[in-house]
Amino acid sequence: MAKKLPLAKGAAALASGAGITILVLSVVRAQQVVEPPPADFVAPVVEDTAALRGPRQPVFYRHDVHAGQYQMDCRYCHFAAEVSSSPGLPTVSTCMGCHSVAGAGTPEVQKVQQADANGTPIEWVEVHTLPPFVHFPHMRHVNADPPVTCQECHGPVQEMVQVYDYSPMKMGWCLDCHNERNVTTDCTACHY
Repeated sequence: MAKKLPLAKGAAALASGAGITILVLSVVRAQQVVEPPPADFVAPVVEDTAALRGPRQPVFYRHDVHAGQYQMDCRYCHFAAEVSSSPGLPTVSTCMGCHSVAGAGTPEVQKVQQADANGTPIEWVEVHTLPPFVHFPHMRHVNADPPVTCQECHGPVQEMVQVYDYSPMKMGWCLDCHNERNVTTDCTACHY
């Protein structure tokens, strides 16, 4: 099982780095017990991105920096995970919440700032795709008791330089999880 991040409902955390302080609000349920990355975790420098797994994004977004090094809650960017079938993708204004100041001199942040200046969205490339006849309602999983953590399906995203398909996300894999948790395996739960 992948590492999970510890978060408490209504908690706030400060992450500092390179003279910049980032406020991260957490809204995860208290019963989500998980092991944090080390407090002194620093994402590795990446010189060559050619060998990285996963699709190339229009902005090279480092999950290991944001979710790992700065320990940002996944739902800061994936804002709709608790209320929608789709987890939501970060808007330019979400990115600019920090990047109007933080990392302003880096080429990738400059892409975000340019999109903000032009009023254009960032066209993120979908990483995890399901057939059109399969529905994965994120809100049902995130709000389950106990909740399904992001890492259980998406792997240790807090350690990924670039996100890639981690789990098979095939019917048998989903059914195994449903059986382990003693939840419905009725076809209409996912096929509707």
